[in-house]
Amino acid sequence: MINYLRNSVVLFVLFVLVQACSSDPSEKRKSKILKKDVPDSVVLFYDPKKADKRIDEIVTNLHRKSGFNGNVLVAKNGKIIYERAIGWADHLHRDSLKINSVFELASVSKPFTSTAIMMLVEDGKLRLNQNVKEFYPDFPYDSITVELLLTHKSGMMNYVYFVDDLWKAQKKNERPGITNQDVMKLIAEHKPNPYSKPNRRFHYNNSNFMVLAAIIEKVSGQKYSQFMAENIFKPLGMKNTAVYSKAEFEKIPVDVVGHDRNWRRSVAQNFLDGPVGDKGIYSTIHDLYLFDRAMRKAKLLSQETMDSVYAPHNVMQRGHFNYGYGWRTFENGKNKVVYHTGWWHGFRNIYLRQLNKDITIILLTNLTNGSLLKLDELFKAAGMPVVRRSAYSGNGQSSVSDDED
Repeated sequence: MINYLRNSVVLFVLFVLVQACSSDPSEKRKSKILKKDVPDSVVLFYDPKKADKRIDEIVTNLHRKSGFNGNVLVAKNGKIIYERAIGWADHLHRDSLKINSVFELASVSKPFTSTAIMMLVEDGKLRLNQNVKEFYPDFPYDSITVELLLTHKSGMMNYVYFVDDLWKAQKKNERPGITNQDVMKLIAEHKPNPYSKPNRRFHYNNSNFMVLAAIIEKVSGQKYSQFMAENIFKPLGMKNTAVYSKAEFEKIPVDVVGHDRNWRRSVAQNFLDGPVGDKGIYSTIHDLYLFDRAMRKAKLLSQETMDSVYAPHNVMQRGHFNYGYGWRTFENGKNKVVYHTGWWHGFRNIYLRQLNKDITIILLTNLTNGSLLKLDELFKAAGMPVVRRSAYSGNGQSSVSDDED
């Protein structure tokens, strides 16, 4: 009888443990990530001999006529159909770009920050309706929630301009980087005027995602860089991706140098390369494609959560454009593209993922000359709608002719 009771207790404990693990979102996530349907080497396989000729022609012209300098990847239905590194990594030293060259993602960092936030939400460690004051009691603005930060409806000022003005006025050393926590203290101390009251309108600015990264640090008890590495980059095999902050590195350890408009001016990193979350992630076209595959297979977030991330949360602009949780969105009939652009200190990027057709386009550049505004032909060759605001009128009508579609 005693043995029977002991065995019953053991079975009950095992049952409880199994049930707990099966209902724990973080455990489900780990099991999904560990279950690799296809090895990364297969996902990233590319045969240059089978490169899409039309796309190659377009990229070559983009380089020759518009000065595009950077790395490109185009994939359809889980296969890379085109990739190329073209131009200089560092013009001064005549170093050429390589296919695994690491670029500052600039605002393409924001989808990663939103993913981390939603992972914490799924794990029950954070709520979308939580007020920033719960984490930072001295935060000078009322009624700003996590969700308002994600959707750029907080009404906050842009910390980049506020801190830059402060540093210049006080003639501070601009070389050492400052942290997100430093910026939060400066905001609490100086109480800069907001742009508007919370939840009034969409106003894109970096403060929202800088604050979100600060909240990630508060909730997790880790640096943003550590949390991202342990929970996203390493689990997904993103071996060439990291968060680099001037607050942690005297010199950012990458070989690709940002250039502003022409080769005569490389952009020096400074104290504003310290705060992260709004920027600060460095990566490659291959690692971004691995992230794309993981998101499509719901390895980091449930499909229900991803649907809310990709849903438009603001007023539609030009009939097609909106913003979700850390992703820009484009909708035209059945076509839905989530994407983000980035522009910071000589780097300019665009990362597009068409959800209904499984098409991915990635362009990372280190020469901010406007070449990424001339991608219509690339979109069409890849089978993706033209995702360019000025291609549509205020009522959403396309200015691109039918034969160009």
